[in-house]
Amino acid sequence: MKSLHLTRLPHRFPLSGALLLCLLAPTAPLHGQSLETVDDRDPFVDINRLVFGFNEYFDNLLLRPVAVAYVNLVPPPMRTGVNNFFGNVDDLNTMANNLLQGKIGDAVSDCGRILINSTVGIGGLIDVASELGLEKHQEDFGQTLGVWGVEPGPYVVLPIFGASSVRDTFGFVIDSFANPMYYLEDDKIRISTYGVERVDWRMGLMQAESLVTGDSYLFVREAQFQNREYQVRDGEIDDPFGDF
Repeated sequence: MKSLHLTRLPHRFPLSGALLLCLLAPTAPLHGQSLETVDDRDPFVDINRLVFGFNEYFDNLLLRPVAVAYVNLVPPPMRTGVNNFFGNVDDLNTMANNLLQGKIGDAVSDCGRILINSTVGIGGLIDVASELGLEKHQEDFGQTLGVWGVEPGPYVVLPIFGASSVRDTFGFVIDSFANPMYYLEDDKIRISTYGVERVDWRMGLMQAESLVTGDSYLFVREAQFQNREYQVRDGEIDDPFGDF
């Protein structure tokens, strides 16, 4: 089973059409050349492939089977509630990064989502805010750095967490410290919460598995590049066909 490990997929809700487009249409190589020979964004390719192989082994051994069991055993309303809860926690970080990016309107909307879902939505278990028209945003510190002009840097594959870049790895660390779950004092509760969140995240990737074709390492790498560019630019991607 080929697995999919992208660190910045919008894992609190189904894959967007734009992301699916990224997955279905990886960047084409030059004529007669492979993706790997023309891409200088991946100078650590040998190490990255080793880590990627480990991640696939770990995913097939543990993470995916647990996610499948979770889908089969936990009723959909409960899974939705869990997903909404973690999404509500994510909104805190999204709000902060929208502020850092100067998107005041989006940050105000995020604040409204948090207040509504944390109260009327029973601690975030019910996404009342979306029903009221408050859009769910997806921002992180890696995107904020991109908006500030920081280049992604070399591609890296993180153990367990998957595809990333030097910029996004730094952003991931900052986001981790900004996560309220990091400050839970009880180690068992904190670790259990992280575990449930990871299973919920993995469940969100299952629908994309069938899209992975050919060399899964190259496929995921190109999907990661395109998805992150799409996120940093808020969907404003240069049209390669120009005015044609």
